[in-house]
Amino acid sequence: MTDHDLVRATRARLTQAALGLARTPLSLVGLLLIPLQLVAYPLILVTLGVPLLLVATALARRYTGLCRWWASRVLGVEVPAPHRAPENRGPMTRVRTIATDPATWRDLAFLPLNAILGVVCGVLPVAFWINGVLGFVVPLIWLDADDVEYVAMTATTPGSFVLAPLLGIAFLALAWWSTPRFARLHATVVKWLLAPSATAALTDRVRVLADSRADTVDAQAAELRRIERDLHDGAQARLVALGLSLGMAEELLAHDPDAALKLLAEARQSSTVALAELRDLVRGIHPPVLADRGLDGALRALALAHPLRVDADVELAGRPEAPVESAAYFAVAETLTNAAKHSGATSAWLRVRHEGGRLSLMIGDDGRGGAVAGEGGGLRGIERRLAAFDGTLGIASPVGGPTIVTMELPCALSSVKTSSSSGTA
Repeated sequence: MTDHDLVRATRARLTQAALGLARTPLSLVGLLLIPLQLVAYPLILVTLGVPLLLVATALARRYTGLCRWWASRVLGVEVPAPHRAPENRGPMTRVRTIATDPATWRDLAFLPLNAILGVVCGVLPVAFWINGVLGFVVPLIWLDADDVEYVAMTATTPGSFVLAPLLGIAFLALAWWSTPRFARLHATVVKWLLAPSATAALTDRVRVLADSRADTVDAQAAELRRIERDLHDGAQARLVALGLSLGMAEELLAHDPDAALKLLAEARQSSTVALAELRDLVRGIHPPVLADRGLDGALRALALAHPLRVDADVELAGRPEAPVESAAYFAVAETLTNAAKHSGATSAWLRVRHEGGRLSLMIGDDGRGGAVAGEGGGLRGIERRLAAFDGTLGIASPVGGPTIVTMELPCALSSVKTSSSSGTA
């Protein structure tokens, strides 16, 4: 380690110790929230406690949220909030949700423990640094003293001048070693008390999966209704008309062959249109290009056929599973369709990668922005489609643009095949 690195590391340690000392008053401030919450519960009987409890709980959760944020910065891992989502059914329902939430009482137990840890972990490292510095400063004070008798009384043996620097070195080494460890100890306790427990995480996961399953069932039902409607209004109606035309042609064939030939020509035309509609319907369920050429080829074809100019950058070393492949294809198609319809964009781009066991798709456009996943909208439908595969949807769309939609789907690739392309339409 060079001298410059040593100075920089020392400055970082001293900054960390100073920040730990600065957090000490913040840790003690949390104690004020304890009586505020405890007093609010009995006052619920006289109604005054309802707004008081809501305010006290909001302050406590904001305080613990700040502690979780700090702990996640120190530990390098996310510390999520374990609280139940409040139900918007009136103040009393919210109070009941707060009072029956185990995370509320864990927050309350955390406050005094955090105060103790904040003082210990904030003061001790600073004390070690100060004692280490004093080990070198005190002998200098003795040597500069004008009163020789005072020096003789204070330092009775010459060994005191050697012992003080040795103790200073020991304290500095202890301060160097303990400063980051005290911060990690405090952050670990914060994570242990404020992060969701295994049971709570499992319960939340079950709830997410139940919601995802319900969304998937609704989406499948809507898709079946769409297919039924398209068949009823399109191909089925044409096939019925085709049957009627053939029946009439059969009746006219004996005494009016010309009229029968005309009806047969119309029937042939109707059969061609019905066949085309059936092909379009099947293509909407699972495009043939997706089955034949895989996701990379299907997305390139989609980019080339799109009305906007789409730059496609797809790199996949194989093919995802068919359901994931289909979900990714239709999600990209829906996103690009939304960009063409609503964004006012003149061009778009697509980037697809598979890294770390996740299929990552990023779609951007140069439109006006302001896109949100509203209920009943196309982006909300994409979110539900991806959730069925434990996928996620992220939207960055400031007003004025640009819009960037990010999708991630956990999946594995099958047959190894190198595909790298860049297409423009």
